Amino acid sequence: MARSNLLKDKSYLFALRIIKLYKYLKSEKKEYVISKQALRSGTAIGALIHEAEFGQSKADFISKMSIALKEANETTYWLSLLKDSEYLDEKHYNSIYKDAKELVALLVASLKTLKK
Repeated sequence: MARSNLLKDKSYLFALRIIKLYKYLKSEKKEYVISKQALRSGTAIGALIHEAEFGQSKADFISKMSIALKEANETTYWLSLLKDSEYLDEKHYNSIYKDAKELVALLVASLKTLKK
């Protein structure tokens, strides 16, 4: 249960960062497309982890957590695009990308444990 709470907390805080990033990119950089994709996938991670908590079965729980992992991985792609297209500077990218990769690692570890 401790890992689940850690995942819920970290994914929630990450979603807040993604929302703030989206607002910044929209207002300051006038970037609307890639940032919207990052917003969608970055906030979906926590929503799926939260939803998995009340899964109908272990298989349902694993399925939701697997989708959360896919969303976390997708978010790293959008963040990389934002950096490489120069909408996001290196410092901000490194900070938020590190958080995204941490979520990926936590989800991979959780899924490995669940599938045993």
